[in-house]
Amino acid sequence: RATGREGWSGREGLLGSLLESKGSRWEAIMRFAMVCASNMNRSMDAHNLLKEAGLEVDSYGVGSQVKLPGPSAHEPNVYPFGTPYEVIYDDLRAKDRSLYERNGMLRLLERNVKVKLAPERWQENTTKFYDVVITFDDVVFDKLMDDVQKREQKLMKSFLVINMKVKDTPAEAGKASPLALQLCKKIDESEDWEDDIEEIVEDFSNETGRKPFYTVCFY
Repeated sequence: RATGREGWSGREGLLGSLLESKGSRWEAIMRFAMVCASNMNRSMDAHNLLKEAGLEVDSYGVGSQVKLPGPSAHEPNVYPFGTPYEVIYDDLRAKDRSLYERNGMLRLLERNVKVKLAPERWQENTTKFYDVVITFDDVVFDKLMDDVQKREQKLMKSFLVINMKVKDTPAEAGKASPLALQLCKKIDESEDWEDDIEEIVEDFSNETGRKPFYTVCFY
């Protein structure tokens, strides 16, 4: 896919608050966003790891609601975005503690509570801007791109969207998040990701066997 122009981490008026010293240079801090369907599993596993690594990161879902496994495939647990993880945890524990301990949902929510307050929906964010967005599923990528294309491109500042296909299970999310961190670090360490992104992705693919695809969008 195409490469882009200069990466950007926010509104021009906010740029001063996004600067830090790196040696003798001043550079904009790169901001990352991890995106899956419900902002519950894949995006949160990666959010947690990138946060621990010291990167500036947020996470989102692109679904219409937060959906979690229920007693059967036809009985999911559904919550509005913005419902605190702690509230969801208490609800599942009250419904069937044994079931949600066995399927790992309570453990997953215990992790999420430590990362941030509640699941957030990508489409509802209008105030935060990112340099790099990673999606973890083709459908998620398509929904995110649909939203991006509907937005007016007022600032003409570029950002990178990368898709890594990951099965929506805690085990697969746990395998994918170190790879997301590895890729984000490569981009963060680049002097100019617009020139380096093709080589970065190629190196990442050679090292990991994963072949993410990417595109460039504009705010």
